[in-house]
Amino acid sequence: MPRRGGPPQKRAIPHVARVLAVASGKGGVGKSTVAVNLAFALAMHRDPARPDARPRVGILDLDVFGPSVPTLMGLAAADEPRLTPAGALVPLVNHGLPCMSMGFLLPRAPASGSSADTPVVWRGLMVQKAVQQLLFDVDWRSGSGDGAGSGPGLDVLVLDMPPGTGDVPLTLGQLVNVDGAVIVSTPQDVALADVRKGVAMFQKLSVPITGLLLNQAHFICPTCTTPHALFGPPEAFRAVAARAGVPVLGELPLVPGVSAGSDRGVPFALLGDVNADAGGAREWRDTMRAVAAQVWRTLA
Repeated sequence: MPRRGGPPQKRAIPHVARVLAVASGKGGVGKSTVAVNLAFALAMHRDPARPDARPRVGILDLDVFGPSVPTLMGLAAADEPRLTPAGALVPLVNHGLPCMSMGFLLPRAPASGSSADTPVVWRGLMVQKAVQQLLFDVDWRSGSGDGAGSGPGLDVLVLDMPPGTGDVPLTLGQLVNVDGAVIVSTPQDVALADVRKGVAMFQKLSVPITGLLLNQAHFICPTCTTPHALFGPPEAFRAVAARAGVPVLGELPLVPGVSAGSDRGVPFALLGDVNADAGGAREWRDTMRAVAAQVWRTLA
Protein backbone atom coordinates (compact mmCIF):
# COMPACT_ATOMS: atom_id res chain seq x y z
CA MET A 1 0.00 0.00 0.00
CA PRO A 2 1.31 3.48 -0.75
CA ARG A 3 2.43 5.37 2.31
CA ARG A 4 0.64 8.59 3.04
CA GLY A 5 2.83 11.62 3.42
CA GLY A 6 6.01 9.94 2.19
CA PRO A 7 8.67 8.14 4.21
CA PRO A 8 9.16 8.98 7.91
CA GLN A 9 11.51 11.84 8.71
CA LYS A 10 14.69 11.06 10.62
CA ARG A 11 15.12 12.97 13.86
CA ALA A 12 17.49 13.26 16.76
CA ILE A 13 17.10 11.35 20.02
CA PRO A 14 16.07 13.87 22.68
CA HIS A 15 18.96 15.20 24.80
CA VAL A 16 21.57 13.19 22.85
CA ALA A 17 24.20 14.96 20.75
CA ARG A 18 25.62 11.95 18.86
CA VAL A 19 24.44 8.39 18.26
CA LEU A 20 26.82 5.46 17.73
CA ALA A 21 25.47 2.03 16.77
CA VAL A 22 27.50 -1.07 17.65
CA ALA A 23 26.32 -3.93 15.46
CA SER A 24 27.25 -7.35 14.16
CA GLY A 25 25.97 -9.45 11.34
CA LYS A 26 26.11 -12.64 13.41
CA GLY A 27 25.33 -13.28 17.05
CA GLY A 28 27.88 -14.64 19.48
CA VAL A 29 30.82 -12.48 18.38
CA GLY A 30 30.93 -10.45 21.62
CA LYS A 31 29.16 -7.40 20.25
CA SER A 32 27.31 -6.51 23.47
CA THR A 33 30.47 -6.89 25.54
CA VAL A 34 32.33 -4.64 23.11
CA ALA A 35 29.49 -2.09 23.13
CA VAL A 36 29.47 -1.77 26.92
CA ASN A 37 33.26 -1.59 27.21
CA LEU A 38 33.45 0.92 24.34
CA ALA A 39 30.89 3.09 26.12
CA PHE A 40 33.07 3.16 29.24
CA ALA A 41 36.22 3.74 27.19
CA LEU A 42 34.52 6.73 25.55
CA ALA A 43 33.40 8.02 28.95
CA MET A 44 37.01 7.88 30.19
CA HIS A 45 38.48 9.44 27.04
CA ARG A 46 40.01 12.90 27.36
CA ASP A 47 39.67 15.12 24.32
CA PRO A 48 42.70 17.45 23.92
CA ALA A 49 40.27 20.16 22.81
CA ARG A 50 38.46 19.98 26.18
CA PRO A 51 40.91 18.40 28.68
CA ASP A 52 38.87 19.42 31.73
CA ALA A 53 35.74 17.52 30.67
CA ARG A 54 35.08 13.95 29.67
CA PRO A 55 32.28 12.88 27.33
CA ARG A 56 28.90 12.16 28.87
CA VAL A 57 28.05 8.69 27.57
CA GLY A 58 25.05 6.38 27.90
CA ILE A 59 24.19 2.96 26.50
CA LEU A 60 20.87 1.82 25.06
CA ASP A 61 20.20 -1.89 24.57
CA LEU A 62 18.08 -2.34 21.44
CA ASP A 63 18.25 -6.14 21.45
CA VAL A 64 14.60 -6.68 22.35
CA PHE A 65 14.66 -10.49 22.19
CA GLY A 66 18.01 -11.05 23.94
CA PRO A 67 18.95 -8.04 26.08
CA SER A 68 22.43 -8.40 27.57
CA VAL A 69 23.07 -4.95 29.03
CA PRO A 70 21.35 -5.65 32.40
CA THR A 71 23.80 -8.49 33.08
CA LEU A 72 26.83 -6.70 31.65
CA MET A 73 26.07 -3.61 33.75
CA GLY A 74 25.40 -5.54 36.96
CA LEU A 75 21.73 -4.49 36.94
CA ALA A 76 19.99 -7.81 36.26
CA ALA A 77 18.11 -7.65 39.59
CA ALA A 78 17.50 -3.89 39.57
CA ASP A 79 14.07 -2.37 40.09
CA GLU A 80 12.03 -1.19 37.14
CA PRO A 81 12.91 2.28 35.81
CA ARG A 82 11.11 5.26 37.31
CA LEU A 83 9.11 7.67 35.19
CA THR A 84 9.52 11.42 34.93
CA PRO A 85 6.46 13.65 35.50
CA ALA A 86 6.12 13.74 31.71
CA GLY A 87 6.03 9.94 31.52
CA ALA A 88 9.54 9.33 30.14
CA LEU A 89 11.71 6.47 31.36
CA VAL A 90 14.54 7.35 33.74
CA PRO A 91 17.76 5.46 32.89
CA LEU A 92 19.32 3.17 35.46
CA VAL A 93 22.89 4.01 36.47
CA ASN A 94 25.76 1.76 37.50
CA HIS A 95 29.51 2.44 37.49
CA GLY A 96 28.56 6.06 36.72
CA LEU A 97 27.04 5.24 33.30
CA PRO A 98 23.30 5.58 32.52
CA CYS A 99 21.70 2.77 30.56
CA MET A 100 18.33 1.52 29.37
CA SER A 101 17.25 -1.91 28.15
CA MET A 102 14.15 -3.92 27.38
CA GLY A 103 15.41 -6.25 30.09
CA PHE A 104 14.55 -3.63 32.72
CA LEU A 105 10.91 -3.61 31.61
CA LEU A 106 10.21 -7.35 31.56
CA PRO A 107 8.59 -9.27 34.46
CA ARG A 108 11.05 -10.76 36.95
CA ALA A 109 11.20 -14.50 37.57
CA PRO A 110 10.19 -15.23 41.19
CA ALA A 111 13.07 -17.62 41.79
CA SER A 112 15.94 -15.43 40.54
CA GLY A 113 14.47 -11.95 40.79
CA SER A 114 15.82 -11.32 37.28
CA SER A 115 14.21 -10.94 33.85
CA ALA A 116 17.00 -12.87 32.11
CA ASP A 117 14.80 -15.96 31.67
CA THR A 118 11.68 -14.07 30.57
CA PRO A 119 11.12 -14.55 26.81
CA VAL A 120 9.83 -11.85 24.49
CA VAL A 121 7.40 -13.51 22.08
CA TRP A 122 6.32 -10.67 19.84
CA ARG A 123 5.57 -10.04 16.21
CA GLY A 124 7.35 -7.35 14.21
CA LEU A 125 4.91 -4.50 14.86
CA MET A 126 5.22 -4.82 18.64
CA VAL A 127 9.01 -4.91 18.32
CA GLN A 128 8.96 -1.71 16.29
CA LYS A 129 6.78 0.06 18.88
CA ALA A 130 9.07 -1.08 21.71
CA VAL A 131 12.13 0.16 19.83
CA GLN A 132 10.48 3.53 19.22
CA GLN A 133 9.71 3.87 22.93
CA LEU A 134 13.30 3.01 23.88
CA LEU A 135 14.62 5.52 21.34
CA PHE A 136 12.38 8.50 22.04
CA ASP A 137 10.79 8.00 25.48
CA VAL A 138 13.92 7.90 27.65
CA ASP A 139 15.00 11.10 29.41
CA TRP A 140 18.80 10.93 29.21
CA ARG A 141 19.08 14.13 31.25
CA SER A 142 18.10 11.99 34.23
CA GLY A 143 21.13 9.72 34.08
CA SER A 144 23.39 11.98 36.13
CA GLY A 145 21.64 11.20 39.40
CA ASP A 146 20.60 14.84 39.88
CA GLY A 147 16.92 14.06 39.52
CA ALA A 148 14.57 13.61 36.61
CA GLY A 149 15.28 15.94 33.74
CA SER A 150 17.88 18.10 35.49
CA GLY A 151 21.10 16.89 33.81
CA PRO A 152 22.79 18.19 30.67
CA GLY A 153 22.05 15.17 28.46
CA LEU A 154 24.58 12.98 26.64
CA ASP A 155 27.46 13.68 24.29
CA VAL A 156 27.29 10.11 22.93
CA LEU A 157 24.65 7.40 23.14
CA VAL A 158 25.99 3.93 22.32
CA LEU A 159 23.36 1.61 20.85
CA ASP A 160 23.81 -2.11 21.40
CA MET A 161 22.11 -3.45 18.28
CA PRO A 162 20.67 -6.95 17.84
CA PRO A 163 22.50 -9.21 15.36
CA GLY A 164 21.31 -9.43 11.79
CA THR A 165 19.49 -7.08 9.44
CA GLY A 166 15.91 -7.24 10.68
CA ASP A 167 13.24 -4.94 12.08
CA VAL A 168 15.33 -3.12 14.69
CA PRO A 169 18.14 -1.76 12.47
CA LEU A 170 15.59 -0.90 9.80
CA THR A 171 13.48 1.03 12.31
CA LEU A 172 16.57 2.79 13.63
CA GLY A 173 17.83 3.72 10.18
CA GLN A 174 14.44 5.11 9.14
CA LEU A 175 13.73 7.14 12.27
CA VAL A 176 17.01 8.30 13.82
CA ASN A 177 19.96 10.40 12.69
CA VAL A 178 22.79 7.95 13.41
CA ASP A 179 26.26 9.52 13.42
CA GLY A 180 28.32 6.34 13.11
CA ALA A 181 28.34 2.56 13.26
CA VAL A 182 30.95 0.10 14.52
CA ILE A 183 30.62 -3.45 13.17
CA VAL A 184 32.07 -6.21 15.35
CA SER A 185 33.19 -9.58 14.01
CA THR A 186 35.33 -12.58 14.79
CA PRO A 187 37.85 -14.01 12.29
CA GLN A 188 35.78 -16.97 11.01
CA ASP A 189 34.55 -16.89 7.43
CA VAL A 190 30.98 -17.60 8.57
CA ALA A 191 31.06 -14.38 10.63
CA LEU A 192 32.75 -12.33 7.91
CA ALA A 193 30.00 -13.23 5.44
CA ASP A 194 27.52 -11.49 7.72
CA VAL A 195 29.87 -8.52 8.15
CA ARG A 196 29.55 -7.84 4.44
CA LYS A 197 25.76 -7.91 4.80
CA GLY A 198 25.95 -5.53 7.74
CA VAL A 199 28.09 -3.08 5.80
CA ALA A 200 25.65 -3.19 2.87
CA MET A 201 22.68 -2.68 5.22
CA PHE A 202 24.13 0.47 6.83
CA GLN A 203 25.07 1.82 3.42
CA LYS A 204 21.47 1.35 2.24
CA LEU A 205 20.23 3.15 5.34
CA SER A 206 22.71 6.02 4.78
CA VAL A 207 24.40 5.37 8.13
CA PRO A 208 28.11 6.25 8.10
CA ILE A 209 30.31 3.30 9.07
CA THR A 210 32.97 4.37 11.55
CA GLY A 211 34.92 1.14 11.16
CA LEU A 212 35.19 -2.59 11.72
CA LEU A 213 36.44 -4.12 14.96
CA LEU A 214 37.86 -7.64 15.16
CA ASN A 215 37.08 -9.39 18.43
CA GLN A 216 38.85 -12.51 19.70
CA ALA A 217 41.54 -11.93 17.10
CA HIS A 218 44.12 -14.09 18.91
CA PHE A 219 44.95 -15.63 22.27
CA ILE A 220 48.22 -14.82 24.00
CA CYS A 221 49.49 -17.82 25.92
CA PRO A 222 50.52 -16.72 29.45
CA THR A 223 53.47 -19.11 29.51
CA CYS A 224 54.95 -18.59 26.05
CA THR A 225 53.63 -15.03 25.33
CA THR A 226 52.97 -16.10 21.74
CA PRO A 227 49.77 -14.98 19.95
CA HIS A 228 47.68 -17.94 18.75
CA ALA A 229 44.97 -17.35 16.12
CA LEU A 230 42.44 -19.78 17.61
CA PHE A 231 39.63 -18.83 15.22
CA GLY A 232 41.71 -18.24 12.12
CA PRO A 233 44.15 -15.59 10.91
CA PRO A 234 42.99 -11.97 10.63
CA GLU A 235 43.94 -11.53 6.96
CA ALA A 236 40.42 -12.39 5.70
CA PHE A 237 38.90 -9.79 8.05
CA ARG A 238 41.33 -7.14 6.85
CA ALA A 239 40.54 -8.04 3.24
CA VAL A 240 36.80 -7.60 3.86
CA ALA A 241 37.44 -4.16 5.33
CA ALA A 242 39.68 -3.19 2.43
CA ARG A 243 37.16 -4.28 -0.20
CA ALA A 244 34.39 -2.37 1.58
CA GLY A 245 36.57 0.73 1.94
CA VAL A 246 35.98 0.74 5.72
CA PRO A 247 38.80 1.29 8.24
CA VAL A 248 39.83 -1.34 10.78
CA LEU A 249 39.53 0.23 14.23
CA GLY A 250 41.44 -2.48 16.05
CA GLU A 251 41.90 -6.17 16.80
CA LEU A 252 41.04 -7.23 20.34
CA PRO A 253 42.73 -10.34 21.76
CA LEU A 254 40.82 -13.12 23.50
CA VAL A 255 41.21 -12.42 27.24
CA PRO A 256 39.49 -14.65 29.86
CA GLY A 257 39.06 -11.69 32.23
CA VAL A 258 36.73 -9.95 29.76
CA SER A 259 34.17 -12.76 30.00
CA ALA A 260 34.59 -13.13 33.75
CA GLY A 261 34.11 -9.40 34.33
CA SER A 262 31.03 -9.35 32.08
CA ASP A 263 29.39 -12.16 34.05
CA ARG A 264 29.99 -10.21 37.28
CA GLY A 265 28.61 -6.99 35.80
CA VAL A 266 32.00 -5.24 35.92
CA PRO A 267 33.19 -4.20 32.43
CA PHE A 268 36.84 -5.06 31.79
CA ALA A 269 37.56 -1.46 30.77
CA LEU A 270 37.03 -0.45 34.42
CA LEU A 271 39.43 -2.94 35.97
CA GLY A 272 42.45 -0.65 35.69
CA ASP A 273 45.86 -2.26 35.55
CA VAL A 274 45.10 -5.32 37.66
CA ASN A 275 47.07 -8.20 36.11
CA ALA A 276 47.80 -5.80 33.25
CA ASP A 277 50.08 -8.15 31.35
CA ALA A 278 48.30 -11.46 31.98
CA GLY A 279 47.00 -13.12 28.82
CA GLY A 280 46.98 -10.03 26.64
CA ALA A 281 45.05 -7.85 29.10
CA ARG A 282 47.27 -4.83 28.52
CA GLU A 283 46.95 -5.20 24.75
CA TRP A 284 43.16 -5.45 25.10
CA ARG A 285 42.93 -2.26 27.16
CA ASP A 286 45.32 -0.33 24.94
CA THR A 287 43.38 -1.40 21.85
CA MET A 288 40.04 -0.42 23.38
CA ARG A 289 41.39 3.00 24.38
CA ALA A 290 42.69 3.52 20.85
CA VAL A 291 39.32 2.48 19.38
CA ALA A 292 37.52 4.93 21.66
CA ALA A 293 39.88 7.73 20.62
CA GLN A 294 39.28 7.00 16.91
CA VAL A 295 35.51 6.85 17.40
CA TRP A 296 35.47 10.11 19.34
CA ARG A 297 37.53 11.89 16.67
CA THR A 298 35.13 10.65 14.00
CA LEU A 299 32.00 11.65 15.91
CA ALA A 300 33.37 15.00 17.06
